[in-house]
Amino acid sequence: MSQSTTTTLGGSPLSIASGLHGRHLARRLVQLYVGLTLYGVSSALLVRSGLGLEPWGVLHQGLAEKTGLTIGVVSIVVGAAVLLLWIPIRQRPGLGTVSNVFVIGLAMDGTLALVPDVHGPAWRITLLVAGIVLNGVATGLYIAARFGPGPRDGLMTGLHRLTGRSIRLVRTAIEVAVVATGFLLGGSVGVGTVLYALAIGPLAQFFLRLFAVAQPDSGSTEVARSTPEGAILRR
Repeated sequence: MSQSTTTTLGGSPLSIASGLHGRHLARRLVQLYVGLTLYGVSSALLVRSGLGLEPWGVLHQGLAEKTGLTIGVVSIVVGAAVLLLWIPIRQRPGLGTVSNVFVIGLAMDGTLALVPDVHGPAWRITLLVAGIVLNGVATGLYIAARFGPGPRDGLMTGLHRLTGRSIRLVRTAIEVAVVATGFLLGGSVGVGTVLYALAIGPLAQFFLRLFAVAQPDSGSTEVARSTPEGAILRR
């Protein structure tokens, strides 16, 4: 891999092939793909709850309403488009970045095909809570695998580096814009959107530490302190 296809993640070179070595490789790959799959499942559960989606889910649902595409396909298209925005801000993808684009959308559509619409507040609240908690589990799994941030998280860290603004400010600005756009397009905003915003940070931080894999150079499992992805959770 040439120098032009690498960047830095926690002080180490990062490319699509970066990290594909070491004694924890098998575990990390399993974590990556289980985490991304569960993320898609959790997003689908939020859709079925009908009580409001996570910020990017609002946008995906709004675009799906307008285009006639499935929400999973829209997620893939938006993820690829966001990845293109990495070029001018000089971000480079890892294996996890590229996998994120496709796996989440496919898992989401697959889950929606299997899980029917539910009726009644008890079932809807159950799906909402399950979706939010599962999203936290999924986030901890795939970030702790250390194969690179997702396209949307990489956009945030890239803009943070480029503008000098805090992660908190950059993430908030992007997500407000995403939710507002999605809502205007017909996406679902509700109590679930607010609950997700309040709960996902603490949940993801907890599961990130739980699933952390020791880094081969230092033996440290403090992923939350040593990577840009971890910095996203320290808002």
